[in-house]
Amino acid sequence: MDTEGTFDSRGTHRNPPPLPTPPVAGPPSYPHQAPPPQPPAPPQPSAPPQPQNVPAARPGTRPSLIDWLRTSRPEAAPGVWTYGHKPKPPEDPDRIPTRGLLTGALIALVLTWLLWSLLTADRGYLGTYWQLPLKLAQSEGWVDRIHDASDPVLRWYKGLWFLIIAAVFSRVGHWGEVWRRYVVPLFRRTWDDPGSSPSPAPTNPQADPAQWPELRAAGAHSAADRLAEEVRAGRMGDVDHARIQRAWQVVRAGRDSLAAFTDTVLRHGAAAHAHPSGARDLPARTAEHDLVAHQVRIGTAADDLRNPYQHRGVGLALDPDVLGTSLLAVGPAGAGKTGRLVRPVVEALCLQALARQVAVVAVGTAGSGLGADEAFDVVVKIGRPDSAYDFDLYGGTNDPDEAAGVLAEALIGDMAASLPGGDSRRAGTALAQLLGPYRAAHGRFPSVPELRELLDGSKAAVSALREALDAAGQSAQARELDARVRQAGTPGDVGALLADRIALLDRPVFAEFFNTTGDRRPFSLRALEHPLRVRIDLPERGHVEASRMLARLVLAQFTECAVGRADRSLFACLVLDDASHTITPEALRGIQRLRSANAGVVLTLRTLDDVPDALRSALLGAVGCRMAYAGVTTWDGARFAEVWGTAWVEARDVTDRQIIAEAPFTKVMHFIRKVVTGKAVTIQSVTVRKVERERWSASELAHAVPAGHAVLSVTSVRGESGPPVLVDLRA
Repeated sequence: MDTEGTFDSRGTHRNPPPLPTPPVAGPPSYPHQAPPPQPPAPPQPSAPPQPQNVPAARPGTRPSLIDWLRTSRPEAAPGVWTYGHKPKPPEDPDRIPTRGLLTGALIALVLTWLLWSLLTADRGYLGTYWQLPLKLAQSEGWVDRIHDASDPVLRWYKGLWFLIIAAVFSRVGHWGEVWRRYVVPLFRRTWDDPGSSPSPAPTNPQADPAQWPELRAAGAHSAADRLAEEVRAGRMGDVDHARIQRAWQVVRAGRDSLAAFTDTVLRHGAAAHAHPSGARDLPARTAEHDLVAHQVRIGTAADDLRNPYQHRGVGLALDPDVLGTSLLAVGPAGAGKTGRLVRPVVEALCLQALARQVAVVAVGTAGSGLGADEAFDVVVKIGRPDSAYDFDLYGGTNDPDEAAGVLAEALIGDMAASLPGGDSRRAGTALAQLLGPYRAAHGRFPSVPELRELLDGSKAAVSALREALDAAGQSAQARELDARVRQAGTPGDVGALLADRIALLDRPVFAEFFNTTGDRRPFSLRALEHPLRVRIDLPERGHVEASRMLARLVLAQFTECAVGRADRSLFACLVLDDASHTITPEALRGIQRLRSANAGVVLTLRTLDDVPDALRSALLGAVGCRMAYAGVTTWDGARFAEVWGTAWVEARDVTDRQIIAEAPFTKVMHFIRKVVTGKAVTIQSVTVRKVERERWSASELAHAVPAGHAVLSVTSVRGESGPPVLVDLRA
């Protein structure tokens, strides 16, 4: 029960990599809990420490786990940060702008004071007409009472006049709107401040998420009581809560029993159903996460007129629901793609992997900042001798045709348009004519040097392979080999090209990698059925072409393995920090299949010029989430503007018409005004009409997006789409 059978062998790959327990230096940065207790000492309640390295959180403001669970998460548009989200009221088209409202209120206040001062002055600047009602009411001695400042009747009378004046000017200055817009929200924020008063606990346990109502409704009261005690004692974190919720979903789906679930919870408490690595959190966090909604916050929608009203000032986030449609981010170097998008997304997916909800593979160059080694279960450092894992060049498959197709895509997928037939299928056939016979003869696929010799047509290598096939009685595979030998050197043969490309991996720096003899632990993407956290470091400078080939290989293997999973309950995501020269026609077809397989990819590019021209529009159409960073070129902006389309907006045309005076006095006044202002006296006419315009034009994307910002649009796997929104990634 402790592993729910998730990690049992399915026979889908050879020699699956073990999951090491990553060392954690110092206490883990649980956002809502103290470090887990060490047996056999009894657990001691402790105050939850403040989160580390979370820029959005101020010291002392992060809520406890109980308050975090009880915070509302209303339904919102895709990509909206739902934690504590408060939907805006409907937009008022007659809403007075802030500057005009405050200026009018201040002027009305000054006029109220001025008129009241003039009325009540001893000299009577405005006469005594305002005292007439009082004179009529006082038939005797009214003169003395008028001049007696201490008379209560006079004070009440003056107060009545003050209220009349204030009422008139309050309507003129819209004081009520100022009160509703600024004063009332201030009081609400003060009242709702968690630092000023504790949040009241719900009286109904069936409505309190900290009391695990779903377990109680199913009759698992003992398990609910144990978990509620763990929450109150501060021994449970957000990852623990999400992980146990995942285990409960497995029970509800009928893949596990309620009795086994309850027994595990009673024995282990908050540590129940642990991830195989034993980790219950990451060593450090750099972003703001909400594991209840599976979201990571990446920024705040700017209060800009180009943003829709409902999105202005609202937090924006990403989650598997939108990443399942795949995401493409384009921006120049230094725009913040890695630090403000890739790193938070990888961090969020790693947290959800610890909660046994996600399998994530992050690919980047060494030192790109995708996370520390301790934050991953498997770290493949291609070309470095300190790598604990090798990479399976053939994707863990036993099918020669499948292995050949994926490998051909990696080797020459970027050149498919220039090949005979316009694709890499002939290259896949050529590779299959070698991989099939070799596996039949030796029980494994060839290593990189062996494959290079066969592609070069080495007579010694081919003869040795034919002899091994004859000895094994593999006549059908021998015919495949003979067909390859006959095609070698003929016009249109791709063997020589494949040999040249595989030679890029047959270098001394890669001598210890891509081993097929079983001497090292190869990582295969067939392991995507497990909640793995994987980081693949591509070769450093000096091996650019090899890095691009390996990136294409990982992308091709991921799309093949993610779609071919028997169990798709885990969300699988590939994060490719630099997707330059990896997008091919076959890769696009694979990306389009991921949405229905509960999988997605995150791709970043410096420019769309790194994608073949014929595939740029297709790439933007294949992904559901698109992101244009500050500094994109006008050419790239034109592609985004085209895919984002147009919208109906109100256009205001203002026309100035000069006023021709007829009367002599009016002519004199107009002449004086023209001398003072330097402009003729005009009158404005305003025409409002509905027009269809681009949501974001190419020029706006290239020149009007501030530094540290990006324009983001998202689409959920359910088909809900959001408009392109200007996001402040620093907020």
